Amino acid sequence: MTYEAQITRSHPTAFLFVVDQSGSMSDKMASGRSKAEFVADALNKIVMDLVIRCTKAEGVRDYFEIGVVGYGGNGVGNGFSGNLGACVLNPISAIEQNPVRVEDRKKKMDDGAGGVLETSVKFPVWFEPKASGGTPMRDGLTRAAEELVAWCDAHPDCYPPTILHVTDGESSDGDPEEIATHLSQIRTNDGAVLILNLHVSSLRADTIRFPSSVTGLPDDYAKLLFRMSSQLPEHLITVAQGKGYIVGSESRGFMFNADAPEIVDFFDIGTRASQLR
Repeated sequence: MTYEAQITRSHPTAFLFVVDQSGSMSDKMASGRSKAEFVADALNKIVMDLVIRCTKAEGVRDYFEIGVVGYGGNGVGNGFSGNLGACVLNPISAIEQNPVRVEDRKKKMDDGAGGVLETSVKFPVWFEPKASGGTPMRDGLTRAAEELVAWCDAHPDCYPPTILHVTDGESSDGDPEEIATHLSQIRTNDGAVLILNLHVSSLRADTIRFPSSVTGLPDDYAKLLFRMSSQLPEHLITVAQGKGYIVGSESRGFMFNADAPEIVDFFDIGTRASQLR
């Protein structure tokens, strides 16, 4: 299985987020916010976390290339805009320099005396929530495959890219499993592309986290996404276990009916590549 290559500026890795932007992503979560809004916030937060991981005394080191592909009523497109809109995958230093805007957000913190203090924090925004139309998942994953074939050809000795796919509905443009099979065959010398799928379901069903089989999955669509997901490599198993998830050697990178905190965990676990140097 490998996934052991060290990540350096000369040997980076890539994280490609593939995000469902169909109309059903406007549905509200328990928090009262739409699925699209919460996913956008979680994605922007993890991008900021990735920038922080790559920041050293001399600045942001290009350990990672980051991209977002969105698919919905307007077809398939680059989830970034402005200076980042010219290509899908951008080095992390360019990401750091080019948010769409920086918002002032309120954050509650422990005041050290048993109370809660509300403070203002800066929140960079790179990815905007959208929700309209159908669910052209097959086309979205095809675009991801095209990007990652080119990336792996250019980076043959690097830790392989990771796809983090978020969806809440069934594909409206055909069976996506064939494309997922193709994605799983794209590889560097260190291993195949990792595919992690997060199902933000509207079903009233229990959350299923990193299953090792289709047993207990509630419908054919959940089983499809399970089959489309990669088996977790050892170091991601360790990260997931450290967050309290029950994960074994056969577990796959799939969550069904994830709630808000688990969406954040999903992004964090999926972007914990091997050691930076």
